[in-house]
Amino acid sequence: MISKEEKQTVLNLISQTCKSGARKSKAAKLLGLTIRTIQRWMNNGLTDRRKGSRAVPGNKLSDHEKTQITKVLESPDFADSNPNQIVPKLADQGIYLGSESTMYRILRELKMNMHRQSSQPAKRHSPEPLIANNSNQLWSWDITYLPSTVKGRFFYLYMVMDLYSRKAVACQVYEYESGDLAAELITDACIRGKISKKQITLHSDNGSPMKSATMLAKLQDLGVMPSFSRPSVSNDNPFSE
Repeated sequence: MISKEEKQTVLNLISQTCKSGARKSKAAKLLGLTIRTIQRWMNNGLTDRRKGSRAVPGNKLSDHEKTQITKVLESPDFADSNPNQIVPKLADQGIYLGSESTMYRILRELKMNMHRQSSQPAKRHSPEPLIANNSNQLWSWDITYLPSTVKGRFFYLYMVMDLYSRKAVACQVYEYESGDLAAELITDACIRGKISKKQITLHSDNGSPMKSATMLAKLQDLGVMPSFSRPSVSNDNPFSE
């Protein structure tokens, strides 16, 4: 619902735009409105004259029924329960006051649709971003397919990239995916780059070679700190992808 003040602001903006030589229809479209809407506001005033539907649902709750449901939602027995739990519990007692969606709607109307248990609500924290201020601080790696001359057969490109310089610090092509091969590749990259322990963080997705026991053990021996993408988040390793 757009308020009168907002409508008047829109009309003022369109009026100023038209005085500058713009077309009214183009200005309305730029604001996400149709020219008919602007004409109605200008000719018939800013008051919304729509009266809405006059039909009353046959199953509309009465004030008494709403009061009953509210008392149940606020009662000590159900104060810590959500409607998904309340409705089955009442059904076990042979009582039906309303559906789960009805109770949720009443909770929203009363502004009570919040965490209803004595425990603290779950808090979701975003992981701290990894930042590289120089070379050989943060590496990213992945494995991708390379087509061969035989249809349906592929080789596998293993590549490790430095996020700061975008340099490919190590890359090899193998015939299969393996945590052992990945461990050899990382070892070679650390030796060539003269990487000391706890100097770099190696980020990757959650593929089986990346999380294999051999690979993780080798990273621990090398003093490389592993980092993995969040589950089901495909863009957590965008540089290698």
